[in-house]
Amino acid sequence: MLSSEKEKMLRGEMYDASDPVLEAERSTARALRHRLNVTEYDDPACYRNIIAALLPNCSPDIWIEPPFYCDYGYNIIAGERVFFNYNCVVLDVCRVTIGAHVLFGPNVQIYTATHPLDAVSRRAMHESGSPISIGDDCWIGGSVILLPGVTIGDRSVIGAGAVVTRDVAADSFAAGNPARVVRRLNDVGDRLIA
Repeated sequence: MLSSEKEKMLRGEMYDASDPVLEAERSTARALRHRLNVTEYDDPACYRNIIAALLPNCSPDIWIEPPFYCDYGYNIIAGERVFFNYNCVVLDVCRVTIGAHVLFGPNVQIYTATHPLDAVSRRAMHESGSPISIGDDCWIGGSVILLPGVTIGDRSVIGAGAVVTRDVAADSFAAGNPARVVRRLNDVGDRLIA
C-alpha cells in the first residue's frame, strides 16, 4: 500500500510539501495563527479557543505571547506550564515534544524541517524532517535555533543566540554557534542569565 505524503512527512521520510492535503492543513494553521496573533488580551476565552484549535496536543495552560508561527500545530506536544515569548517559530513537519515547565525566550526557532542538498529535489518541493525533543524544566534563551533531530535533556539551559546542532544532556548549560556544553548545572542554586 502506498503511503500518503502526510504519512511520509510524519515518519521523517522525503515527501512532497506541495501535496494538496498538506497545503490545506497549513492553510488552516495559517488562519488560526493569524487569529491568535491579532486577538486582544481582553478576550481570554477567544485566546484559549484559538490555541486549543491550533495546538490540540498541548496542555491547555500553555501561554504564548504573539506573534507565534508554526506549520501545522498538531505536531507540537507540550506539557503543562509551557511559555513561548514573542516571535517564536516552530516548523513542525515532525513531532516537537516539549516537557512541562519549559520557557522559550523571544525569537526562538525550532526547525524539524530540512531540505535535500540536491537542487533538483529541492526544486521539486521535496523535504523531510526529524523530530525534536525538549525535556522538563528547560529554559531556551532568546534567539536560539534548534536544528532537526536534536534532544535537549531535562533542566538544561540554552544560552541566548545558540545554534543547537546536536543533543544536549540533562542538567547542562549550552551556548554558542554551534552550541556546546559550557558546564553542568547544579540541582540547587544555579542562577544563570541566558
